[in-house]
Amino acid sequence: MNPLDTLIWLLNFPVSHGYAMVFIAGFSILGLFAMSARGAVPGGELRAIREREGLLRPEERSRGQLGGSVRRIVFRVLAFVMLGCLVLGILSLSGVPVTRAYIYDNGRPTTATMEGDWVTFTTADGVEYTLESNFFTPAVYPDRDAYLPGGAPVVVRYLPSHPQAFVIDSAQTPR
Repeated sequence: MNPLDTLIWLLNFPVSHGYAMVFIAGFSILGLFAMSARGAVPGGELRAIREREGLLRPEERSRGQLGGSVRRIVFRVLAFVMLGCLVLGILSLSGVPVTRAYIYDNGRPTTATMEGDWVTFTTADGVEYTLESNFFTPAVYPDRDAYLPGGAPVVVRYLPSHPQAFVIDSAQTPR
């Protein structure tokens, strides 16, 4: 299994769902960065006041800030991952072939059928996949705007180790 194929497969998810990813990442980044701020611990200010005034029992006093620090780091990492997904979604919506060119160059060709936004193909292993190629971020390469007639056979290129990462070969579509 090629590690670069795995990376392209992981990157292909936000690319192939660009429209939804822009909204999901855009709104979740706000909350993740807010949760990674220094004073974002729920009840943290109240606890500090109660500790200062001596109103907490000894077993309730905080012994360290390790839990808050780890949580801040985790939320900060998640925020940057979502920021990357936002960038990939925007690039995909604007027509940049972020992962499509790699899949096209390194993919294994096979025939497929299209029913609306769904593409059905069978891999060399004999496993049948039905995957979405939606309107906003179509899985078509090299000509993203090529007309694909519904029900007609098309050629699909997929990564052998990750068949969920696929493109429809517009250079071999019936005209």
